[in-house]
Amino acid sequence: MQLPDSPKIPKFMQLVQWIYQPLQLMENSAKAHGDCFTLWLTNKQPMVFLSHPQAIQQLFTDNLSNLDSRGSAQILQPLLGENSLILLSGTSHQRQRKLLTPPFHGDRMKAYGSIIANITKEVVNQWKIGQPFSVRNSMQEISLKVILQAVFGLHEGERYVQLQKLLRSILDLSGSALRSSISFFPGLQIDLGRWSPWGNFLRQRQQIDQLLYAEIQECRDNPDPSRSDILSLMMSARDENGEPMTDIELRDELMTLLVAGHETTASALTWALYWIHRIPQVREKLLAELDSCSSNADLDEITRLPYLTAVCQETLRIYPIAMITIPRIVKSPIKIMDHQFEPGTLLLGCIYLTHRRPDLYSEPRQFKPERFLENQYSLYEYLPFGGSNRRCLGMAFALFEMKLVLATLLSHIDLTLVNNYPVKPIRRGVTLAPSGGKWLIAKGTR
Repeated sequence: MQLPDSPKIPKFMQLVQWIYQPLQLMENSAKAHGDCFTLWLTNKQPMVFLSHPQAIQQLFTDNLSNLDSRGSAQILQPLLGENSLILLSGTSHQRQRKLLTPPFHGDRMKAYGSIIANITKEVVNQWKIGQPFSVRNSMQEISLKVILQAVFGLHEGERYVQLQKLLRSILDLSGSALRSSISFFPGLQIDLGRWSPWGNFLRQRQQIDQLLYAEIQECRDNPDPSRSDILSLMMSARDENGEPMTDIELRDELMTLLVAGHETTASALTWALYWIHRIPQVREKLLAELDSCSSNADLDEITRLPYLTAVCQETLRIYPIAMITIPRIVKSPIKIMDHQFEPGTLLLGCIYLTHRRPDLYSEPRQFKPERFLENQYSLYEYLPFGGSNRRCLGMAFALFEMKLVLATLLSHIDLTLVNNYPVKPIRRGVTLAPSGGKWLIAKGTR
């Protein structure tokens, strides 16, 4: 089998570079080998990166029986569990997706709007005027409180406090490239007690599981038809055979929602605040649009604001939180553009490189929200949430939350960047995130 070209460095070094310098590895590979190249990032299978929209379209629209996603995201299994929607494939994936879709759309989702605005105001009120603060920590606090309240209806109590603390802690275990290494090297996953990285992870996961199963049991023991949180909706959902989700399925989906639903949104919000304050004209234009809204504008009206929407879209273009789509394993021979792929090959859309194509996005390294007001991009040219049947289920919720947090925050407080503080993209687990630090200052209320 003739695979697309690969960088001329040893396979092991490709993996090391993927962990520590993923953007450099992708950019150098694309420069040397074009729209389609092979990287060896697992022991067994080659991974083919595709960044041409036509290739991504073929990948997303090809017969599902030719491609399989099960097992291709196994790196996430220890945290999310076997039954996470991200790890399922085929009929089990379709079943679970149907059961999970309703809470994230329409009026049910909008019911969370006032929760998002109130939590944002609470966090903003903690900032001290004139003092730099950690933007990421604040955005994580907002998104974690939002997801806990939306998923469980929890906003106080011992279980709420414990879950907040443990989720923050377990995600910080992969909060840098070095700490993420344990996910990529199974040989490091040895339990040597609570002071070893893997032992610490397992114990924290066990504590979170106890809290999740207790919450599931309490919800089961006290059914309340007036509850609108996602757990209640998930527990009342039935598949076509009238079967509910099991406790283990519920646990794995709850973990997926809690992790994916707050970690990624926190990174996106942090980047948005950086770019808004890094480029004065973006901030001025956005504030003018927000000021043009009447004081009694409803949340729907705010989330439809064109420039606010464009700022969020451009934030997710320039440094997409997910650098690649969930890989598909080739099951029967498939041809994509000029390449023939045999069973066992892993194919993935490279979101980062597609978003950086100069033939799609002029001056791709520049932050220019206007491009989204002037152009319409296809699902194969702009794909921050992945695509096809693997597109992120929480996409609408994430954008809704992003817009409301930014609108609430910018309408209440004036912020400025700390001079010359470098904010760079870093690996955080399997995602791309802004580097930490206290680089924003509250100047005063508006």
